[in-house]
Amino acid sequence: MPSLPFTRDQLVESAVESTGLCDLGEPTWQEGLDRLLMDLERTAHLNDLGVTIVETDLTGYLANRLRVLDWRTRHPEVALGAVERPLVICGQPRTGTTILYDLLACDPVHRAPLSWEVELPCPPPETETYDTDPRIEEVEAVSGMADLIIPGFSAFHPMGARLAQECVRITAGDFRSMIFQTQYDVPEYNRWLLHEADLAPAYRWHRIFLQHLQSRHPAGRWLLKSPAHLWHLPALLDEYPDAVVIQTHRDPLKVIASVSALVALLRRMASDESSVERAAAQYSDDILLGLERSMSARSDGTLPADRVVDVQFADFMADPFATIGVLYDRLGVPFSAEAEAGMRAFLATHPGDGGGAGSRYSFSDTGLDETSLRRQATAYQEFFGVPSEPVV
Repeated sequence: MPSLPFTRDQLVESAVESTGLCDLGEPTWQEGLDRLLMDLERTAHLNDLGVTIVETDLTGYLANRLRVLDWRTRHPEVALGAVERPLVICGQPRTGTTILYDLLACDPVHRAPLSWEVELPCPPPETETYDTDPRIEEVEAVSGMADLIIPGFSAFHPMGARLAQECVRITAGDFRSMIFQTQYDVPEYNRWLLHEADLAPAYRWHRIFLQHLQSRHPAGRWLLKSPAHLWHLPALLDEYPDAVVIQTHRDPLKVIASVSALVALLRRMASDESSVERAAAQYSDDILLGLERSMSARSDGTLPADRVVDVQFADFMADPFATIGVLYDRLGVPFSAEAEAGMRAFLATHPGDGGGAGSRYSFSDTGLDETSLRRQATAYQEFFGVPSEPVV
């Protein structure tokens, strides 16, 4: 494979030049970036557009890190901001986490980080202009380009400046994030991330980022979401010991089929050699590992029963508002008429497709052995009472 036309030092130089800043804070970002660049060169099979996307994204993460830390230095009161009892959705990918996140974000008591403020966080958003900030249109224009490159992508995974953004876009600023494995074929980086990396620095950066966003637009209660948290619950809860977790559950075989199709599609933005089979071979082991870690977190007390609410995908698809009502009851908070009205209005314009099975993905496309995977998934399904779905 040809060498990448840039190095870590050149990316940093570009970020420094574009911002006029030079303090990147803790050097924890360096190891992840170095490992990522090595895999991008060795296994990602980037096309010309992919090289441009990578360079733009990585430079952007570095530039945002520079700007956020500079703002924090010049406004030391930001570091005093409390992040209390965040509500964290962390089910496996393709288990309804995104639509649940978007619906709960309609409740005005919650503050979810929106895509525009995560992509362009400096200066921090202001309450007076939160809905009219010019950065919204800027990010919206970029979001719309996904469908130009891969028609129909947004139907698989909705994108938009005003939609709630996942935490992996924040932890990417420390280059310890599952977003990179989703976008690019980087198996060694992914192995390091899941089995060797210390995620504490990524969650420290996550808190710094939330403090920044809330400094001029206060958060009542942060609502957060990323399937990636499921693999790193101890690190998440070390940083946010009072967090309350919502875990969504779905037949793991359906999860593997769906996420493999999504990842194969997403990787096609940057590579001409993406396939469902390749993604499935990688993600099947990762999904099962996440399930094992979620069971261990319950069994060993890492995640106490009074700090977690389970949501079954089948129940949520059958009656989302009944499920949300039960969720609010379990959380011990009122489900207001205002919140429900906002959620119903959102769902009317973003109906989803009930999981997309049969229209965009099939288990048979993965090339995996159904019997073997079902056997490996049985312990999780029995532990959480997750029903099997028809597999085709």
